[in-house]
Amino acid sequence: MPISPYLKDLRAVVGPRLLFLPGVTAVVFDDEGRVLLGRRADDGQWALIAGVMDPGEQPAETVVREVFEETAVHVVPERVTSVLTQPPNTYPNGDETEYVDIAFRCRAVGGEARVNDDESLEVGWFAPADLPPIAELTRLRIECATAPEEAAWFRSPRQEPGN
Repeated sequence: MPISPYLKDLRAVVGPRLLFLPGVTAVVFDDEGRVLLGRRADDGQWALIAGVMDPGEQPAETVVREVFEETAVHVVPERVTSVLTQPPNTYPNGDETEYVDIAFRCRAVGGEARVNDDESLEVGWFAPADLPPIAELTRLRIECATAPEEAAWFRSPRQEPGN
């Protein structure tokens, strides 16, 4: 997995200790209502396209950049669908992270879905009723993006996902 120059410089100072980072997730739909997923190279799991914001970058800019970098699909962010802090994560190299994630519902407007970097093994479009095995947090993000209400979901104090 590539690391941004900013994070590389930060890791040189703090080592593998926990970094609290801003991230975005894209819930991308095509004209047929299918959702875009990538099978991650690090763990082989199907997931939504996501990434870390660079300094000075707006969240909507990050989501557009990440989707194109990973899948060659051009998107337009339509709305924020959820905001949450993900559980802490430890990468195979020992680096610890915790992400504050902003998920966006996005509309595909061009490009052809394909693996466009080394972060994915496969990329594909899936009907919401025919998703491959995905994590509960991925499922929650898709549910938030397909909910009829326009307000973003966020976890209230003491609230668990799905409640």
